Amino acid sequence: MKSITIKGSKRESVGKVSTKALRNAGMVPCVIYGGENPIHFSAEEKAFKKLVFTPNVFTASIEVDGQKIVAILQDIQFHPVTDRILHIDFYQLFDDKEVTMKIPVKLTGTSPGVLNGGSLRFTNRKLKIKALPANLPDFVTADISNLKIGSKLLVSSIFNDDYTFMHPDNTVVVQVRTSRNASEEEEEEEETTEEATPEAAAE
Repeated sequence: MKSITIKGSKRESVGKVSTKALRNAGMVPCVIYGGENPIHFSAEEKAFKKLVFTPNVFTASIEVDGQKIVAILQDIQFHPVTDRILHIDFYQLFDDKEVTMKIPVKLTGTSPGVLNGGSLRFTNRKLKIKALPANLPDFVTADISNLKIGSKLLVSSIFNDDYTFMHPDNTVVVQVRTSRNASEEEEEEEETTEEATPEAAAE
C-alpha cells in the first residue's frame, strides 16, 4: 500500500487552550494509538489533504521529533460548518500484527448484462479487510466480466489468500439489475433458462 509522509511535532500540552491555539495557527491536533502509550502531536492542516480528501487509501509515515511511525487513519473530526479538520486519530502499525481497514473496490472487465441494457449497482464500494500491513492492498479487484442481468458478485467470489474479508460470504459487492432498456435478447435467454429448468428437474 502507498504511503504519505506527514511531519509533525509532539504536543507538550493537550488542554483545550493549547488545542484551540494550534487550530488558530492552522495546525491539527492528532493522537497515535496502538503502541505502549498514546503519542500526541500536531501537524499543518494542508499536510493531511492527500490523506483525507481522496477516494484512495494510504498508510501514513509520521515523523515526529526524529521518530518515524507507520500508522493508518482511524478517526477524523471535521468542523460542522467550515469542514476544517479538527482532530485526527491514528493507529500504529506493526509488521507482525494484523490490522482491519476499509479498502476501495476496483471493478475490472465489461459486464454482458450492462451491454444488454442492464443497470450496474455498485453496492459496496469499500470492503473491510484484515491483514498484515505488508499485505494491505491499494484496492480490491472485482471482475464483472461474467455478470449477466440478474447476476450478483459476492464477497466469496473475490477471495484472496493475503487478507480476510470482515463480511459474510454472501455480501453483495456489485450486481446487474434489469431495466427498461434491457435488450430482448437477454430477456429471451433468461426466459428460455427458466422454461428449461422444470423439464430438467422432471427428468
